[in-house]
Amino acid sequence: MFKHISILLSIAWSVSVAAIDEAVQPISTQPWKEVLISVHSLERTAKFFTEVAGYRERWRGELSQDELQFFGLPETARGEALLLGHDDYQSGLVRLVRFDNVGPKAVMRPGARAWDTGCYFSIMVRAKNLSSLYQQAIELGWLTETPITPLAFGASKLNVVIFKGPDGVQVQAYERLAPPLPEEVGNFQSMSRPFNIMQMVGNRDRSYAFFKEVLGFDSWFSGAPYLAEKAEYSPIGIPYSLSTSVRYHAAIVYPVKGEFGRMELIDILDIQGRDHSKRCDAPNVGILSVRFKVRDIEKARNMIADRAWPITRGITKANVAPFGELQLFSVKSPDGATITFYQ
Repeated sequence: MFKHISILLSIAWSVSVAAIDEAVQPISTQPWKEVLISVHSLERTAKFFTEVAGYRERWRGELSQDELQFFGLPETARGEALLLGHDDYQSGLVRLVRFDNVGPKAVMRPGARAWDTGCYFSIMVRAKNLSSLYQQAIELGWLTETPITPLAFGASKLNVVIFKGPDGVQVQAYERLAPPLPEEVGNFQSMSRPFNIMQMVGNRDRSYAFFKEVLGFDSWFSGAPYLAEKAEYSPIGIPYSLSTSVRYHAAIVYPVKGEFGRMELIDILDIQGRDHSKRCDAPNVGILSVRFKVRDIEKARNMIADRAWPITRGITKANVAPFGELQLFSVKSPDGATITFYQ
């Protein structure tokens, strides 16, 4: 049902968007601050980020009642969060959250493949010595979508693997073989902070328009549908025998030019999968949302409303440790992925 409602809203919005100037003012001008991942066990999932990725614990404690209410959870709900990241970064953080006293929790993307749409598919990191990280992750009990797979993207030669952990959490690691990484990526030993987050979408053009015309994001990449000329192994798991007949359509956007804060959209055109867009909310487990900082929360909310896109959760004050009292609101992408803005 959500998908059909989103289509109707998108059609209504597309009529009004013609009046918006081509240079749409962005809702945020910063990379996303953190990605929230809902899990059954903080410790179990954190091991990957601390032991394999090399992140450290930045903060740990109980979720405040007002933040739990912002997630739409009952008054009986309780929870705990664990903030992870490198010492010297203030964005691209990973916040693990566990919700208690909320009843059953479903997996957002149960057994999901790349051709299943809805919610977030993976967070994406840069990596060094990927074969060693691969072995460490396997020993921790994480699996992968495919073995380490080569990928050529423009001038970049890469090795890629999608790590698959508990609760359907996926981390997509890229090892740049050539050319060298830009200095802006910064120093890291094993894995960088997340630089991108991927959604599998039902219609690339519709989702791309949402990020461009509703959120005002800039385009980093927007290509024609891709089809392999000869059979090849795909990092996202398209079967080898189908790689010359299954197309996919991609786009990447960001609020501000740079190496971080990107959001990637992939539309698998020739395989029909399941739609999980109604499963993307707390307390379900998986990649829950990303949070962007804005200068003026009311102005940001009004800009989205004026562009005829629905506000999922209105402006709410909540104590979000360790950052203190914030004002937050959220919207959903056309495929159910939650995007939160805060001041």
